[in-house]
Amino acid sequence: MKLCQYFEPQAGTRVGVVDGDAVVDITSRTAKVASVLDLVVQGKTGAGVERLARRLMKGKRARRTLAELDVAPAPRRPHLLAPLVPPEIWGAGITYRRSADYYTAHQGRAKGIYDHVYESERPELFFKATAARAVGPNAPIGVRRDSSLTAVEAELGLVIGAGGTVVGYTCGNDVSAWDIERANPLYLPQSKIFTGCFAFGPVLVTSGEIRNPHALELRCAIQRGGARLYEGKVNTGEMKRRCPELVDWLRRDNPIPAGTVLSTGTGILVPDEHALADGDLVTVEIEGIGVLRNPVKKLR
Repeated sequence: MKLCQYFEPQAGTRVGVVDGDAVVDITSRTAKVASVLDLVVQGKTGAGVERLARRLMKGKRARRTLAELDVAPAPRRPHLLAPLVPPEIWGAGITYRRSADYYTAHQGRAKGIYDHVYESERPELFFKATAARAVGPNAPIGVRRDSSLTAVEAELGLVIGAGGTVVGYTCGNDVSAWDIERANPLYLPQSKIFTGCFAFGPVLVTSGEIRNPHALELRCAIQRGGARLYEGKVNTGEMKRRCPELVDWLRRDNPIPAGTVLSTGTGILVPDEHALADGDLVTVEIEGIGVLRNPVKKLR
């Protein structure tokens, strides 16, 4: 099942079930479902979220299509929002071999800290963003004013429910200022956390619909001036660390609330010459989930 949140003029945030291209509004005051986060909290598991959503769908007709909602945000027209408002957003790093190789090459050494992270039992996990620093479909992602090398990092995102269960999946973009991180690894938080540093969407796909999250094709593209500047792809089967393992490490002595998003690391390493610039358009596409589009804005 695919779930979304969207803005309806004069009605505010609505909760939708995507049925083909149709979007069925299941927002319910009686059931206390005013957001997808409410579904996640009440449903607890992917199956529980689906049961609740199906019950709320009964007798309702679609009034919108996904295509008409997948547009740039504007206060007077309906548009998609981030698929939920997460209480926390976390990231994982160096989960693909090609990530370790890429960063080691830029250190100019045969073996560096990124190799040690890749080979270690403990994964790299970091706090990525609050909901206020994240954006949904078609909203602008940011480039820090003090960065000249900010890159897209296309990733599979996990939505975590009660007890650490994965209730769903989404497309994620862990926008990162690589030049700041390379200057000193201790600058990692500044390279990761800023306005528009994370994008996700366009929908949340419940866990029952994704049979194997480690067998998905993931694509990323950058357009500049209407022309394709870069395109890359990876299969999530190349991830060394499995999704349950990442969630288990995240939750060790670190209670996380239901609805937390965990972005699982990138296997698409965009060349430095394709650093993001103001006005670029970035797309992240994951098989079975959809296409996330975001324009780029230089922060001032």
